Amino acid sequence: MGPAIEDDVMPLFLINGFLEAGKTQFLQFTMEQEYFQTDGKTLLIVCEEGDTEYDQELLRDTRTSVVYVDSLEELTPERMEELELLYNPERVLLEWNGMWNQDELRLPKDWTVYQQVTIIDGSTFDLYLKNMKPLLGAMVRNSELIICNRCDGIEDLESYRRTLLAMNNRAEIVFEDEEGEISEVSEADLPYDMSADVIEIAPEAYGIWYIDCMDKPDRYRGKVVEFTAMVLKSPEFPKNYFVPGRMAMTCCEADMTFLGYICKSREARNLETRQWVRVRARIEYEEWQDYGGVGPVLYADSVKPSAGIRDIVQF
Repeated sequence: MGPAIEDDVMPLFLINGFLEAGKTQFLQFTMEQEYFQTDGKTLLIVCEEGDTEYDQELLRDTRTSVVYVDSLEELTPERMEELELLYNPERVLLEWNGMWNQDELRLPKDWTVYQQVTIIDGSTFDLYLKNMKPLLGAMVRNSELIICNRCDGIEDLESYRRTLLAMNNRAEIVFEDEEGEISEVSEADLPYDMSADVIEIAPEAYGIWYIDCMDKPDRYRGKVVEFTAMVLKSPEFPKNYFVPGRMAMTCCEADMTFLGYICKSREARNLETRQWVRVRARIEYEEWQDYGGVGPVLYADSVKPSAGIRDIVQF
């Protein structure tokens, strides 16, 4: 669920995804559910017309008015305020056009995104990832729920999960096939030996390890890993703590970010930011201020100077 709705705020439910991903079907299913019923009116803003049309009877029964918007330039805060005055809704549903950059969406001051859901067609995920990654990243970045449908016959769903978590590590991700939700996602073979006493994380496997370590605590708790990383230090860290990490491109060049986990080490006081090191450490999961909850905390057995890595981590 999103934040609590205040009386003077217009709650917006934003559903996004590329054309024919199944946004209309998802919205119609949601509108039919008892938990979504309301005494007031609903305004549905549709930013693209797909092959599926809204059921007129359902719209009538749910007191929903539909407005179609043809261009992003038309979807201004002023236009939305006009629609609010015209239809006097209790809430707004927005079916987003996947070809528009969602980072450019501007809302009236008293409108707030209460919940955001991304719908992805699993059968075309690779295609959009290769050709429209920035648009996909803008849609996924703030979604609470990501539904990947039409996943029939796709073997490596785990790589899809890692890619999406790299763009938004707070999202709940659901995979569906014709039978419904896939409860057990088959795990891809990891590019390192989980049974080794010391698990060697190669430079090209860093991104996979970083996401998997966050996503699967039961798999990594108590394990010892070794990897090469750059040092990040801050006066805000307690004594003997630093972050070994790598620069990563989670979506596009504009989304470069430093990915690493906090590490406790006797050598920390002698390290300098941007220095490259070889870290061997045990992984535990603990509360940490910057995580906003529980996350991986590394306890270093050794931290030694190392040659740097030129390549940027990609997903």
